[in-house]
Amino acid sequence: MRETGERPRGCPALRAAGLVKTYGKVRALDGLSIDIPAGRIHGLLGPNGAGKSTLVNILSTLVEVSEGSAEVVGFDVCTQATEVRRRIGLIGQSAALDEILGGRQNLVMFGQLLGLSRREAASRADELLEKFSLTEAADRAVSTYSGGMRRRLDIAVGMILDPDILFLDEPTTGLDPRGRTDVWNSVREIADRGTTVLLTTQHLEEADVLADRISIMKAGRIIAEGTPSELKQQRGGDRIEITAGDEAKARAIHRALHAGTGAGAGTGATDGAAADETNEVELNEETGVVTYPATRGSRDLSTVIRRLDNAGIIADDIVLRRPTLDEVFLALTEKEHA
Repeated sequence: MRETGERPRGCPALRAAGLVKTYGKVRALDGLSIDIPAGRIHGLLGPNGAGKSTLVNILSTLVEVSEGSAEVVGFDVCTQATEVRRRIGLIGQSAALDEILGGRQNLVMFGQLLGLSRREAASRADELLEKFSLTEAADRAVSTYSGGMRRRLDIAVGMILDPDILFLDEPTTGLDPRGRTDVWNSVREIADRGTTVLLTTQHLEEADVLADRISIMKAGRIIAEGTPSELKQQRGGDRIEITAGDEAKARAIHRALHAGTGAGAGTGATDGAAADETNEVELNEETGVVTYPATRGSRDLSTVIRRLDNAGIIADDIVLRRPTLDEVFLALTEKEHA
């Protein structure tokens, strides 16, 4: 644990061990432990009631711990709360902006509220307006801003003191695709400059696009953690989906791909061996889609095309599809619930 107010070096951005938080008989956190390196975008996912907000509130010193310990850039959230607050930015779901004031005026106002002199606040405001591509709109009333511009300004407010950690909650809720992309780019730039971002979101595509690593919570615990790719592998890897135009063709495709070495003479021993190993070709009779496990990625795609060609079948569509983070999330949380 740090003893001074120096900016710590070489320690994790966030660390928690055995965190427990109870509200009466409700156990919001149940022995949670997490360790997040500095300079990353770390996604925190979980269904409603999983404990995400409680964890963020503890790490940002807004809620006291019942049991366990937590540190932010080396400072204890219980005994060194003032030091922790100096090093964090906290951006909630709703913007806390003055609609009448312009973007520059908002930044100067918040800078002074955070202890900067007027000159320091004005200088910092100009820096942030440029970094978040808001210079041209700096003197316009915030009420005239688009949703994406407001959200970028809101994040800029959280960056006034150049925090080590930025807690970012649902940054793109309600934004159109353009506004969402603009905010994503801003978050990436923040991380590239060395700030650690803890991103809590219900939008799994957002976590997939932005996060270096992801923790999935359920009932106050971390039930899975890894990079988006690592988590997707837990769902069973890639698959090839073949769409048929009618039921008869779908059944023919299923037979051709399920037949193993004996089907499709001329496909070769390697091709046949791959088919025997998978042996899990599935037919969805309602949709007419045949699913073939692609344990070898694009090589299996070539196998499928050759087999259908040898069988004289022309599919309506063939796609090599990777698991989505949505599928992983649902599988993990449903399994845990069961």
